[in-house]
Parts: sequence; C-alpha cells; structure tokens
Amino acid sequence: MKFFETSEEYSLNKSTYVNLRWIAYIGQFITILFVKFILNLNFDYLICILIIFLGSLSNFYLLLRIKINQLNNKLSTYFLLIDIFQISSLFVITGGITNPFIFLIIIPSIISSQYLSYLSSITLSLITIIFLILLSFFYYDMPHTGKLHFHTPNYYLYSIPLSIIIGLCFLVYFGFKFGEESRVRKKAYNKIQELMARENELLSLGAQAAASAHSLGTPLSTILLTATELQKDFGKNEKIKKDLDLLVSQSIRCREILKKLSLNPNIDSEFLKQNLSLKDYIEEIVRSYKEISKKEFVIDLQNFKEIINIKKSLEIVYGLRNFIGNANKFSKERIEIILISDNKNSCIIIRDDGSGFPKDLIDKDKIGEPYIRSVSPKNISKYGLGLGTFIGKTLLEKNLAKINFNNSLETGGAEVIVKWKNKDLINI
Repeated sequence: MKFFETSEEYSLNKSTYVNLRWIAYIGQFITILFVKFILNLNFDYLICILIIFLGSLSNFYLLLRIKINQLNNKLSTYFLLIDIFQISSLFVITGGITNPFIFLIIIPSIISSQYLSYLSSITLSLITIIFLILLSFFYYDMPHTGKLHFHTPNYYLYSIPLSIIIGLCFLVYFGFKFGEESRVRKKAYNKIQELMARENELLSLGAQAAASAHSLGTPLSTILLTATELQKDFGKNEKIKKDLDLLVSQSIRCREILKKLSLNPNIDSEFLKQNLSLKDYIEEIVRSYKEISKKEFVIDLQNFKEIINIKKSLEIVYGLRNFIGNANKFSKERIEIILISDNKNSCIIIRDDGSGFPKDLIDKDKIGEPYIRSVSPKNISKYGLGLGTFIGKTLLEKNLAKINFNNSLETGGAEVIVKWKNKDLINI
C-alpha cells in the first residue's frame, strides 16, 4: 500500500471549522443585541438568541464529542446542513429575503464545493436554493420601530433570491474547479514527497552498505584465510572436504559482493557533498540509462563552458532524470542533450526523435500539469498522466529553473528546455 493511499480526499479541518462557527455565532449574537438594545427595533430577539444557543450546542458537541482532527465528507455534510438550517431560522424571524445579510446563507455550500464531494456540494446547494425560495414567501417583518411603511414591488423583491441563486451557482462551480485542482496538486505533491523520501532512503541504505562492506572486509579475509589453511591440512579427509570447499567458495563469493558494494559510486557516502557542473549532472544520469537502454544518447557540449560548479542536489538529479527518462521512453532511436552556457545563463535542452507532445496539450499550455490526458483517442494509450513531467518541473522550478516544453523542429519529437541564471545556480 502506498503511503498516501489511505488519506481522506474530502475532509474539513475540525479546529478551523469550529473556530469559524464560533466567529459566526458571536457575530450573530452581537448583531441581535445591537439591533434590539442600541437601535431599539422590535422583533422576537429571544427566539433568535435561542436559535443561536442551539447552534452553539452543536458546536460544543463537535468540539467535545468528535475526536477526529479531520472531519470526513459525511460528517462535514451533516454539520454544514445544520449551519444552513440555523441561519435560515434566523432569517425567518428577521425579515427573510429582505434581510441585508441574506447572502450569508450561501457560505456553507461554498465551503462544501471546495472541500467536499460533488454529491454533498450539490445537495447542500439545492437545499440552500429551497430555503431561499421559502424565505421569499414565508417570513416575519424586519426589525422596525413600529412605524414601518417601506414596501418593495414583488418583482423587485423576487429578484433578490434570483441574484443570490445565480451567485451561488457561480461560486459553487468555481469552488468545484479550484477544489479539484487543489486536490489533484496535493495528490501530486504527496507523490513527490513519497518519491524523494524513497530516494533519500535508498541513498542512506547505499551509504550504510558501503560502510558495512568496508568494515566486514577484514574479518571476512580472516575467515577465508583460515578456511584455506584448513583446506590444505584436511583437504584429503573425505568427511569434511566438501564442507571446507563450500566454506572457501562462499567466502570468495562474499568478498566479491562486498567489493562491488565498496566500489559502486552510486552509494558513496559523500554523494551529496560534491560540487558538480551541469555537465557532471548530465553525464552521471546518462551513464545510468546507458546501462539499461539500447538507444543512442548524444551530449552536445560545443557551446558549454564550465563556468561554475554547484552543490549536488538530489532534487536537481531527480528532476533532470525524469525528463531524460521520458525522452528515453518515448524516443525511437536517439536522445539529444545540448548544454549551453555563457556568463549570465546556463541551459539544458533535452530532445528526442519520438512523436512529441500531444498537440492539444501543447496548444492549451497543459504540459507540466499533473494528471492530464490528451483528448485524442490515439494518444491516450501512448501517453501517461503527466505525473513524471510534473514532478521534474516542480523539483527544478523549486531550484530556480525555468522550464519550457515544445515539439522540436529539428527532430520532430518532444523538447524540454531547462534554463538557469548563473547567479541563481550559485545560490542553490
């Protein structure tokens, strides 16, 4: 199971939600007292205070009885529904649709659209619309001094709920869009964290393996030397000859394994302490792909000068590896990597001879977004969800790079341009 697979996708933070509700109840209470005792307007303020008190009880229940920190979708929907009922009850007593604060009724639905599922949000929005319609016909007069003669024609009066419903639909729609984008990005960022954690863990294990190989070398040599001497002295004894031969052969095998571990540069304990140029980065990554790929890798250094070295960054290595890996995956035969530098800028161009980025994604500037699909049926089976490109772009932009995606005029395949200002490279 992946680390983030069990995370609740639709949820509300309990402490934030509880605090927002307290702010709302305190604001309602102060408003009721101000209208009654400062403005001296007549209305059933005791019923309003009772409604606020009942809402506060639900908040105490949420605070004291619900022990989880993240309210799941179902629980969040119930409490947002209570909020709609509570504020609608207040509006019934205080002027219904004519109350100037009537727009506040849409807040629970907007919150839902950003954090909860589509079904919950649509349900809450429909209930809000129903209450807006009811409040247009069934309500007590607004608080007044007893000499209220203000009257609005019905066609003006009914335009109020219509405008609020239109605003509700507009805001909920954008809440859906922004909420979905936020969840997708959160999922992708979680994936980055998982991959980087795994990379660091492997790096740490590699360093430990190298250190262990170095430490075990001496005792293993002693064991092998002793086993060899015993083999010379007792090699003619048929009872123990096979055991001695096995002991010697396995000791030699262990020594070869430890030797490989000690000599493997990928698990050097000083891996992250080296200062490298961009040429070193590329050569190291390409070397790892040449071991597993039969395709041709061409590194063009004609316009590259090793002006500066930078501290080795696992994020830069992993970001460049994603782009070079994609080029290797989608190319036919050849991958070109061009390094260009001058006194101000350094640039890496990675291009392949494959079919290139889907035109519909390039035209809409979608390359680099997570979990995207081409609309073309022939491209759906060829391309992934863009997660690798998103990870590479995010990691490199975090390290002050600028990324451009094109389809190469020279090769016809995909082209990724990674560019730094030299002064930014120094600060990495």
